[in-house]
Amino acid sequence: MELLKEWLDYSIIGILGFMSLLMVTFVVERYLYYRKLHLESFNNLHELDIALTDHLTIISTVGANAPYVGLLGTVLGILITFYDLGQGGGLDARSIMFGLALALKATALGLVVAIPAIIFYNALLRKVEVLKSRWQGMNA
Repeated sequence: MELLKEWLDYSIIGILGFMSLLMVTFVVERYLYYRKLHLESFNNLHELDIALTDHLTIISTVGANAPYVGLLGTVLGILITFYDLGQGGGLDARSIMFGLALALKATALGLVVAIPAIIFYNALLRKVEVLKSRWQGMNA
């Protein structure tokens, strides 16, 4: 239990940091790709759709799963708080609230990662729709 207590924050923050790094990397890559894209180089809509939606799954996955990683950190933090209470034998309200407050920060961090990921994902999906419509207009 001591090992979990020592490494919980580092591991949850590390996982969420890695997820946010992945998300930012692929968001930037997609925006740069869309900027240099030549629609006329595509012969059919299916090829264009595959090229436009590449890496969007990763961004969506980060947005969908970051809250769960944060929630896992919160649940484990609460588990540690209750374990410490059981070992100490006393019910000090201050220590309970402090432990719970620290545990909830993991959920907050998960949301901080997830919300921008979903916003970027939706913005990129809109850009995909616009580019596909332009291609269809060129080939009508």
